[in-house]
Amino acid sequence: MSSNHDKNHGDREHNHSQSQDHAHSHGHDHSHAPKVDETNRNRVGLAALLTGLFMVVEVVGGYISGSLALLADAGHMLTDFAALGMAWTAFTIAKRPANWRHTFGFDRFSILTAFVNGLTLFVVAVLIVKEAIERLNTPGEVLAGPMLYVAIAGLIVNLLVFWILQGADQHNLNIRGAVLHVLGDLLGSVAAIIAAIVIFQTGWTPIDPILSVFVALIILRSGWTLVKDSAYILLEAAPKHIDRRAIIEDLLVHIPDILAVEHIHAWSITPERPMLTLEAFVGPETRIDPIRQAIKLRLKEKFEVEHVTIQVMRRSENTLMET
Repeated sequence: MSSNHDKNHGDREHNHSQSQDHAHSHGHDHSHAPKVDETNRNRVGLAALLTGLFMVVEVVGGYISGSLALLADAGHMLTDFAALGMAWTAFTIAKRPANWRHTFGFDRFSILTAFVNGLTLFVVAVLIVKEAIERLNTPGEVLAGPMLYVAIAGLIVNLLVFWILQGADQHNLNIRGAVLHVLGDLLGSVAAIIAAIVIFQTGWTPIDPILSVFVALIILRSGWTLVKDSAYILLEAAPKHIDRRAIIEDLLVHIPDILAVEHIHAWSITPERPMLTLEAFVGPETRIDPIRQAIKLRLKEKFEVEHVTIQVMRRSENTLMET
């Protein structure tokens, strides 16, 4: 009885394969281990350490001198320290291998971190502007000497941190977020230096909150760029260099055996890991594997996409046969 059941089951499989012979290719190996550069992690960690140490110095200097520019920069350095710490954590988590529940690994955590970093830039900018308005309405004494010395030291530290981060991968959105935070700090130090010189020469203290607002606007612009770019990825939007219309046109021109290309979906795990799926249709006598390989190679060379899921199907007049 078991033999008859196996025979009938085999006949059904044979008949099914005649009408629908299926072959589905990802065009890549199935290892989704994240490609995390250890250099990124180490550099971000060192930058976080330097930022955190000098933040304490700047808070003390700002309190002693009464400078809003220094205190604003110290507040920004606090968010920098948190941002760099989150970036370091993101790189550490991203090293974890993919598993059955997280099949693409943990690279996307760094994008979420970049999004949060961008939002913190908004908060910093608003707090600086709020404090600047209060200072303009109620001016206070500012000690130009201590302010200048601390601001110069801050500029040196920020330049060092910026140089450290320049050695990391600038295409990584998390690194970009860290660099934007440090650039805001660097500009804050420059503003504090200018304000200290003006106060020392003229005694005009409103320059301190005015330059603080200028720095806040630059921070706000940087935050918007980071939030926009990270949200674009989190919303599964197509990578900016991929246009489905261009892909269809290109494949039809360069692979003549393809009759149609449909159901293209593109997104990215991180800016460095674009993903794409598509269906291609060929004639009933066309060999499938060469077409699949040709599509894979073309997408890699022309559109810089290595992780693709390709489904090639034979199309006849009355029947659609998957292969």
